[in-house]
Order: sequence, then structure tokens, then C-alpha cells
Amino acid sequence: MDSSGSEAGDASMAGPFVGAIDEGTTSARFMIFRAGTDDIVCYHQIEVPSIFVKEGWCEQDPCVITNTVNDCIEGACQKLVALGGKIENILAIGITNQRESTVVWDRHTGKALANAIIWLDNRTTSTVEDLLETIPNNARNINYLRPLCGLPLSPYFSGVKLRWLRDNVASVKKAMDAGDAMFGTIDTWLMYNLTGGPKGGVHKTDVTNASRTMLMNIETLQWDPALLKFFGLPASILPEICSSAEHFGTIAAGTLRGISIAADLGDQQAALVGQQCLAKGQAKATYGTGCFLLYNTGPSIVHSQHGLLTTVGYQLGRKATPYYALEGSVSIAGAAFNWLRDNLGLIQNTAQIESMASTVDNSLDVYFVPAFNGLYAPYWNQDARGVLCGLSEETTSEHIVRATLEAVCFQVRDILDSMHKDCKIPLAKLMVDGGMTVNNLFLQLQADLVGIHVLRAKIAETTALGAAMAAYKTVAPQYNMEGPLSKADDRKAIKSKISSTERNLRYQKWKMAIERSLNWETSTLVQGERESFDGA
Repeated sequence: MDSSGSEAGDASMAGPFVGAIDEGTTSARFMIFRAGTDDIVCYHQIEVPSIFVKEGWCEQDPCVITNTVNDCIEGACQKLVALGGKIENILAIGITNQRESTVVWDRHTGKALANAIIWLDNRTTSTVEDLLETIPNNARNINYLRPLCGLPLSPYFSGVKLRWLRDNVASVKKAMDAGDAMFGTIDTWLMYNLTGGPKGGVHKTDVTNASRTMLMNIETLQWDPALLKFFGLPASILPEICSSAEHFGTIAAGTLRGISIAADLGDQQAALVGQQCLAKGQAKATYGTGCFLLYNTGPSIVHSQHGLLTTVGYQLGRKATPYYALEGSVSIAGAAFNWLRDNLGLIQNTAQIESMASTVDNSLDVYFVPAFNGLYAPYWNQDARGVLCGLSEETTSEHIVRATLEAVCFQVRDILDSMHKDCKIPLAKLMVDGGMTVNNLFLQLQADLVGIHVLRAKIAETTALGAAMAAYKTVAPQYNMEGPLSKADDRKAIKSKISSTERNLRYQKWKMAIERSLNWETSTLVQGERESFDGA
């Protein structure tokens, strides 16, 4: 399935233009913007299939990812030409990508040694357990590496996925031991192939993607020998770490041959840039398959004491000051509605969510915790599982759909509360973007349940826009990234319509539902205990 678009109308097609590869979890697209603006000239988008090998496992074929991106580039470029634009007026392109997803390939052939393990894959739970056993004094502290990398030990991050591949895929271990393996997150894999692959392709990443591996020192912004030793991984497999906005390499073939790759950011950091949250104390939330909140902490590193991640927000130039962020990650947001559709059949398509949820005034005290593969921030509990609480004879599918919308909102409240505790400065407003923000009821529920103003981005494609902005900054250093662009109009802010008393009461019940979701994976009774329980 592909999706195409042209939003240029009768405007001049003289350029200049900037392109952005946006390779996400469920689809890839190539978007062409007028340089220095949020004006989308045209785009081409194609779905990327996932492979679910078994419960909790999610893979993608790296070759399919590469081919899909190339097809998106060609499709968008054809539309540009059809609109009267010229390819030579594309100044540069940026890359933004699903983060943490992990690829290993042979440095001589350029062929992937295994499918990419996708960020939401949960197979590495046992790897985390094994690594916890190696912590001195039997501490088993998931935060043991936080002072170095800013992250807790979790199946979420690339370093753990990489260690799993070494331990479980013979071809990967053999190539690593022989010095023939190359590792990368999706940005690195794409960049390598776009710039020539085994025939001179660059092996690079940027600080935002590297900060999600657990292998980069959060202060030096370089691969850390102590972290590599902990994970038992060789330095020879790692790409060069660059800033987020510089010349990475030149596209080797195709319609864009000779054009510079001039930016690289993980998707959530790209959205932070695209939303122009470029000052300390600004925050954004992106709602897609998962939900990700980033709070700009400026040049200062803030080590969270309340379950958040410390990550690099961006570094816009090799000599530029890096900006950091606190991040809260929710693994299941929009994916919960796919589950309602595909597994339960409660909805036929996600387009009907708002109208269906609007037919009821409330969720009738139903609370849904979509912890299908555990809970991410701020809980970091891999043993949690989904629960649906508060059902009664009056509960309908409409109530469950509304409760699913509220579940995303409550998870955001969890993260915002943690951000407040860490930074001591309450947010006055939350910038939002992503596919779910087309749903007006959802945004009203979000404002109601967190009690702050919610501002929707002028355009939905802030992730691609952030990559395009960074690429243009590389080729036009005078470009002011804090200009008007996509800044939301404060006058259109969505405000809470409920009292703080109601808000807090509903949040208390959400926390009760969270308690019921915890420790399901480890709660299996042994036979004797089960018999004793049954006879009680």
C-alpha cells in the first residue's frame, strides 16, 4: 500500500527544496519541503511490514526497509518533476528514523546477517536478566549504567538487542569475532546503503541515535569502553558518532545521486526540533505506535530520579553545543487501537475512533492498561501485562474505545508528573503532534486529564520537518531555526474542562489499574500452590 500527496497548489516551483527520509515503525516516506519553511511540496509513503516470529518478537527485513525508502524517494521525486520542480533544486536531505531498532551486517558484502530487531521487541528480557547477574555485589540494579549512558537496563535499547544477536545468531557472533560485522540503528543502515553500501558507503550515526544504544557516554558523546565491556561487544562494529546536522555523505545512485545527506536525528528528537522546542523547559509529545514525551533540559544533563530517560535532544553542528532532554516512553499508544480492531473486532478502522468514543459521555469507570509487553516509563516493569478494569453489565464497546483513548492520556500524565518532580518546573503547555492528534476528542481528554493547555502542531509531519530543518541548517548556516514555521497558535490551545478534584480522582483509579497490571508474567503458581488455592 502506498500513499502519495501533493500540497503545492499553484505556488512557484522554483525551489530551493530540502528532502527528508522518515523511516518509521509501520511505514517509510520521503517528503520534500520548500527550504526553510514547513510547506510540504510533495511526498510518497509506503507501508513497511513487520514480522512477528512469536509472542513479543517483532522483526523487519532490512532489505525491505532499504528498498521501500528508495521507492519513496523515487516516487516523491517523480511528483516533484510532475509539479514543475527540478531535482537539482533539492539542496540536501535529512534522515529521521525509528530508534533503537538494530541491524547487523557483513562489512564485505553489505548483506544483513539477521532481520532487524525492532524497538518494541521484547525477546531480550532474558538478556537483561543475564546482564543484571553480572552487576557487582549481586546488586541487580537496572539503573547501574545510568550515570554513564542515562538509561536503565531494558529490552528497549539497542545494546541489549545487539548482545542478544551475538548470543543467539551464529553468523553474527562469527562476524563479530572475525571483525567482519557492522552495527547500526536504522539511520546508519540507510545511510550506509544510500552512500554506496560495500562500495564506499559511510558508517555513521548521530548523537541522538547513539544515545539510545546504552553504549555511548552521555557526557563525552563517544562510545564508552566501560559500557562495551559490560555488554561484551567489540568496538570494531560501531559507527562513527557525528552531530545531528553536518555533511554525512553523498547519495551514490538514483535520482538524488550527488546530493548531500546533511542531517540525522532519531524520530522523537526530530519532532522536538520540528515542534521548535529549542529552549530549555519546552516539551512535546508525539503520538504514534507508541507515545514519546521529550522535555528540553538545555545544555544541562538531568539524571532522572523518577523513571525517565536522559537522552541527547540534538546537536546542530559539529561544534555546536549539545542540548539534552528528559524522555518518557510509552510503548503502546496508537497500537492499542490496532489491537481493538485486529484482535477484538471492536472497531472496523481507526478512522471511527473519535465518532465511536463520542457517543458516550464517559468511560463508565472503565480503565484499560495496554501493557501488552510490559510498561515503559516511569515504571520500567517488563512483567506487567494488559488489564481492563471496572467492567459492568452496562459496559459497551464505545466505553472501551473511550477508555483506550484515556489510557494514552493517563500514561502521559504519569510521565509529566515525573518530569515535574525531576525539573521542579511545571509545564504550562504541551506541544503535540503525530497521527492521533487529528482526533479532537482525544486532545480534549488529554487536556482534561493532565490539567494543562495542549497545542497541536500546525502540520502533522513535524518529525520529517525536523530532519529537513536540520539539513537546511547544514547547507545554510544563517538559517534561523526559531522562526515562525510550524509554531502552534497559543490562541487555539485546548484547555481542560474538568475540575482538579475530578481529574485527581480519575487518576487515582488509573493508578489502581496500574497496580493490577504488575507482575503478571511472574505470578504463575506452582502446582502445589495451585491445588492449595483451589481447595481454599
